[in-house]
Amino acid sequence: MVDVSITAGDAEWLAEFTRRLVRDRLAACGNIIAGVRSIYRWEGQVEDGSEALVVLHTRRSLVPAITERADTEHADKTPQVLAVPVVDAHPGYRQWVLDETRP
Repeated sequence: MVDVSITAGDAEWLAEFTRRLVRDRLAACGNIIAGVRSIYRWEGQVEDGSEALVVLHTRRSLVPAITERADTEHADKTPQVLAVPVVDAHPGYRQWVLDETRP
């Protein structure tokens, strides 16, 4: 099980993107946080802006498919897609994530 975080400038787009991933069983769920402030360097400039962040709960094997979707559907040229292994989780929750995602 992994958590995948993705940011986007448009919270509604991110919600729809998350719905499609859950519908297609690429993620069991996504927790969206609006109003995340991001400061980063891009093309020689320091940027400071507001974004939304989703944390998806899924299988490690599905990360490439999620990354591919982000590459084709995201407005950013290089979208933030970060996968972090879940070291421990409630056994029932872990099983639910496995049951709700495709193998």
